[in-house]
Amino acid sequence: MKVADLGVGAGFYALEAARIVGAEGRVFCVDVQKELVAGVRRTAEKEGLNNLEAIWGDIEKPEGTKIKSATIDAVIVSNVLFQLEDKNGFVEEVVRILKPGGKVLVVDWTESFGGMGPHKDHVVTEEQSKQLFTAKGFLIDKKIDAGAHHYSFVAKKAS
Repeated sequence: MKVADLGVGAGFYALEAARIVGAEGRVFCVDVQKELVAGVRRTAEKEGLNNLEAIWGDIEKPEGTKIKSATIDAVIVSNVLFQLEDKNGFVEEVVRILKPGGKVLVVDWTESFGGMGPHKDHVVTEEQSKQLFTAKGFLIDKKIDAGAHHYSFVAKKAS
């Protein structure tokens, strides 16, 4: 299985995904911040996770992830949407890299919590988030309980 963690941050999901997919799988993690990419790379090397590829790239730009088209089985998007300037460009890049029938896990903030999470003007609601993906042909596959401060769902790319 090939997984991409877009906007990888510190790499929590990417590192766990690398453990889950094992030696036969591959995890690509992309971030625009070089220091975050370098940190995830160091952690993966320290833990002996040779199936993780850390990429410095721009997830909002066409081919900005540097991942080949239609090669990814699953995409992880955690606490990223509220930071994006070009949300449609981002979803188009997800569409490009996902295989037909591939899935995307979306986790983001439900609201602003006085210093924890995004500024209230930057929050992308669950409905707005779902609309971003359904407008590009995704079907909402299931909702996941992500705790008191987050929403989460899985969307499936049309076959």
